[in-house]
Amino acid sequence: MATYIALVSFTQQGLQNIHESPHRAAAFKSAARKAGCKVRELYWTLGEYDGVVVFDASDDQNATGLMLALSSLGNVHTKTLRAFTAAEFAAIVDQAPKL
Repeated sequence: MATYIALVSFTQQGLQNIHESPHRAAAFKSAARKAGCKVRELYWTLGEYDGVVVFDASDDQNATGLMLALSSLGNVHTKTLRAFTAAEFAAIVDQAPKL
């Protein structure tokens, strides 16, 4: 499974219904599980982004579908990043061509 980090920003709709956010998060975790993804961590944050989701998915297509489904509800916008462990990154660097 690949790891992803999604940076989350509330939309106006999401802010108008902010009290439902914890319930929406629980529903998202359940939907992710049904889609074959695993939400590892979910945080509400201060600063530029309103939240961070750390999740695992089988591939980029599965991760993208999950984030599109979340965004389609209209409560948040997301920016998703593929994350690599130190071992994964070392393997990538070892395979990179020497220029």
